[in-house]
Amino acid sequence: MTRLRVLIFLMAALLPMSAWAQAGLEAVTVTTAPNGGQTYSLSIQVLLLMTALTFLPAAVMMMTAFTRIIIVLAILRQAVGLMQAPSGQVLIGLALFLTFFVMAPVFDRIHTEAMQPYMNNQINLQEGLQKASVPLRGFMLAQTRESDIQLFGRLSGSEGYASPDDVPLSVIVPAFVTSELKTAFQIGFLLFIPFLIIDLVVASVLMSMGMMMLSPMIISLPFKLMLFVLVDGWAMVVGTLASSFYV
Repeated sequence: MTRLRVLIFLMAALLPMSAWAQAGLEAVTVTTAPNGGQTYSLSIQVLLLMTALTFLPAAVMMMTAFTRIIIVLAILRQAVGLMQAPSGQVLIGLALFLTFFVMAPVFDRIHTEAMQPYMNNQINLQEGLQKASVPLRGFMLAQTRESDIQLFGRLSGSEGYASPDDVPLSVIVPAFVTSELKTAFQIGFLLFIPFLIIDLVVASVLMSMGMMMLSPMIISLPFKLMLFVLVDGWAMVVGTLASSFYV
């Protein structure tokens, strides 16, 4: 009796789905727009949108300010000597919100120039994607070193580009990530120096006093925390990271 009920339930659930599928097949169409382009039906647009959402985490990490920020924060935590505080979740949350703050002008332009015209049916999907990529390209090119663009341009078989608009995204994205990694390591090196000096001073004092069995990390950690608090380290690091994207 239970199996019969389950079978009836499945049949009742599948019948509307099959009817929707038969009716929905006609919506999967591609029509030619008056300007010569192609206009996709709503079902194809939804499919493309769902597919694009799967690449959203990678896009947030590789095409925004997130990479530089999270690497600098991780290096800062290691330089202070705290392996678990702040936790990884706190650093990722801080990096995400700081990324949204830095990328706010870019996101506003994408919303104004691409999303609103598309939602108002003023442009099609292809035009919307093209307009949305312009602010993002400008942000990445402003942070990317020319040598990195030339490197990946040579690897892709291109001899050079006449203007920044000619550089494809397939070259801009890896060049941008490489530049961000280099910049993050440079900032991390500068953050490491004052804490390294404290470690060296504490280790020298302990060695001169003959306290060989006492770990210098135990003694230097309070001094590093005190120094970081006295100089308002979090505000300084966060402010420097945010301003580094607009230089």
